[in-house]
Amino acid sequence: MHTTLVLGGYGFFGARICRALATQKNIRLLLAGRDLQKARALARELGLQAEQGLALDAQAPDLAAKLAELKVDTVIHTAGPFQGQNYAVAEAAIAAGAHYIDLADGREFVVGINQLDAAARARGVLVTSGASSLPALSSAVVDRYLNRFKRLDTIQHGIGSGARAPGLATMRGVFGYCGKSFMRLKNGEWQSATGWLDTIRYRFPSPVGARLLGSCDVPDLALFPLRYPDLKTIIFRAGFASPVGHVFVWCAAHLVRLGVIANLQALVRPLHRISHWMEPLVSDKGGMFVSMSGEDVNQNPITLVWHLIAAQNHGPEIPCGASIALAKKLACGEIQITGAMPCMGLLTVEDYLAALAPFDVQELPA
Repeated sequence: MHTTLVLGGYGFFGARICRALATQKNIRLLLAGRDLQKARALARELGLQAEQGLALDAQAPDLAAKLAELKVDTVIHTAGPFQGQNYAVAEAAIAAGAHYIDLADGREFVVGINQLDAAARARGVLVTSGASSLPALSSAVVDRYLNRFKRLDTIQHGIGSGARAPGLATMRGVFGYCGKSFMRLKNGEWQSATGWLDTIRYRFPSPVGARLLGSCDVPDLALFPLRYPDLKTIIFRAGFASPVGHVFVWCAAHLVRLGVIANLQALVRPLHRISHWMEPLVSDKGGMFVSMSGEDVNQNPITLVWHLIAAQNHGPEIPCGASIALAKKLACGEIQITGAMPCMGLLTVEDYLAALAPFDVQELPA
């Protein structure tokens, strides 16, 4: 039995991961968080022993000792937001001789995970950050089609969410850079962009349709120019199912940029509540796209566009696919890689989508 512990196991993404792993015969699942009652309630709901729900603080100084005592083989860290977090959980996992996976979307956090590489190799464990839609799935898509390019110049990708609001931690993360500047590669130069501005109207395939998408600061902006050295432009945008909600955030981004308000953090909780109220009024469908342009092997211009479409509010399952797939592979001994790295090159698109098979998620290949 491979013991897998999910930190934040009853949270927005953690609970989804636990539901997927609870049925695996070769995985002994532990779900943990600060609230013991919530952890045990979910454990019972999933048909586990109540004792498989644990009270653990991700930042506790004795976390490594507790992981070792529980004989944990893999830690999945979902307790965000990761912006501003340190690597205490990953370091505790390494010290306990456990693999480590997180769903981080913070650019600096994911890029900086390499600093733990020597320690992870010394303990013979895999430590990977960003096991989510970005960069795990986005890079897997680019890797799949890379052999069709002699030169890959441009990657533009984006996500349009459905009605289901993410957890508070995720909202705090994505609104943390609202109206704030960040750097991205455009036309061969590093240029400044502003979070949730530079809005475009992107038309996803039916049944999603047109969505407003604004510029976001994500790990891919730093990682892709290193992974794909011919790249001249990398842009990521995201948007909401409600156009009214997107316009509100666009206006707030301008106020932050102009210094009228410091940030959007004080509004996250009421916005989260409002988004729940609006769920019945907006589309339950969402999508992701990856557009790649450059020259093909015959030096002709080529553009390929890949889409993923989710319905029935199953979009929030997509970020969970990487950690589910990796946890299963680690439990079966299918991954022998050790060291610390962003989550790229560890999964194929097929690996990722296999974890989403129970849901209304459809790939439209390029």
